[in-house]
Amino acid sequence: MTERPFSLPLSREPDREPRTQYAALPWRLDAARQVEVLVITSRETRRWVIPKGWPIKGMKSSQSAAREAFEEAGVAGKVTKRPVGVYAYDKRLKSGRLQHVRVAVFGLEVESEADIYPELGQRDKAWLPLGEAARLVDEPELMVLLATFKP
Repeated sequence: MTERPFSLPLSREPDREPRTQYAALPWRLDAARQVEVLVITSRETRRWVIPKGWPIKGMKSSQSAAREAFEEAGVAGKVTKRPVGVYAYDKRLKSGRLQHVRVAVFGLEVESEADIYPELGQRDKAWLPLGEAARLVDEPELMVLLATFKP
């Protein structure tokens, strides 16, 4: 029996470097003064996530995160200047390829919630206690961030 040498397929694409997104972690205090966070569903897979997106040219990272929170969930408020945490996930691109993404998360103390906003009707949203929100998301690092968040 003749052994064949092992070889990689020639069409293999090189791995891409991780890209960065900015996310907002919208939060408020409920009637009992306990922290609640806002989670939303993604448009395509309907997984529970927090508002996030690619950097917006001309905006600081925290402003970009706040803009995503308004566009995706209709919330506005005071955003932290520095991230409250970071998590990673693999995003499926339109080409079908997976892109590794690192997400810098900024706290957003919600002061107002709009009745009309750009992605209204495209996502579900829910205000939840930290532990419940942590159990809904798929990304392990985001679970930890939600479970341990202290504004």
